[in-house]
Amino acid sequence: MNDINDKIDGLITDNDVLLFMKGTRQQPQCGFSAQVVQVLQQYGADFQTIDVLSDWDLREGIKTYSNWPTIPQLYVRGKFIGGCDIVMQLHRRGELATTLEA
Repeated sequence: MNDINDKIDGLITDNDVLLFMKGTRQQPQCGFSAQVVQVLQQYGADFQTIDVLSDWDLREGIKTYSNWPTIPQLYVRGKFIGGCDIVMQLHRRGELATTLEA
């Protein structure tokens, strides 16, 4: 399990805005992932995505790492922001832009 945590640490450290999702930015494989991608694109955010469906250890490891049971998961500058529900809530409140710029 340490190896997967090290891998996740590296991914989060190397990317200012990182979305762990099902599928890719171009082809999301679930509606929640698609929603978050769409919202991030609306803000013009420079973000990277990681397809958890292609790596079972990563898919399960990120849930443990963040202590969050669902995918997608958004990280901004090393900080776990939340899943689709949290991202959409921040968006509706007008707080997501501030989070992305912070």
